[in-house]
Amino acid sequence: MQYLFLKEAGEQSVTLQGDEHRYIFKVRRHREGEVVALRNLVDEHIYFYKINVLSKKEAQLSLEKSEILPVLAKKKLHLAWCVIDPKSVEKVLPTLNEMGVDAISFIYCSRSQKSFKPDFKRLEKILLNSSQQCGRSSLMKLFVVDSLESFLKKNPQTVMLNFSDNSLANRADISTILIGCEGGFTSDEVALFESDKVVGLDTAFILKSESAVCAMAAKLLI
Repeated sequence: MQYLFLKEAGEQSVTLQGDEHRYIFKVRRHREGEVVALRNLVDEHIYFYKINVLSKKEAQLSLEKSEILPVLAKKKLHLAWCVIDPKSVEKVLPTLNEMGVDAISFIYCSRSQKSFKPDFKRLEKILLNSSQQCGRSSLMKLFVVDSLESFLKKNPQTVMLNFSDNSLANRADISTILIGCEGGFTSDEVALFESDKVVGLDTAFILKSESAVCAMAAKLLI
């Protein structure tokens, strides 16, 4: 663990209770008198607190020092991801977070199952745990969009990942990329993009949606 998330981080004194208390003292086994690192994921500071008082249910910490220490990806990548089964999203979300994906917009495309609803509260908890482990200093942004057309109006620079001879290797400028759900895109959705805004992967295999998302993040960010 690189730090513990606490929204009150930055205040002169803080109290740890519940899950934060259990994690620091039962999992990480910190003791009274030691110093722990906290972030609030709002500013770019990391805060170092001394454990002054420790009991079975809570701990009192006081601020010792702080540093401006942003830990960010070198470029911003926005994934436009047609809605798939939330369970599949949850499995790969920590990986995408570690790679440095800036934002994900979950879009209800033509072949998305409308019954699937992203649980943002659950996804945020996954992101918080992942960020504490990998050291990321800002929280990934998550959105839901009703249709591809409305997303493209606000994000006209979007590039589509589809079957194409246009090599992704020649498109280092991509900042927003659209990945389809199971079954891919309809002809009407493909028609929304000019040919130079459609790229493909150099593979003979059919990738699952979540595999394609991870491949895009890795190729464009790492």
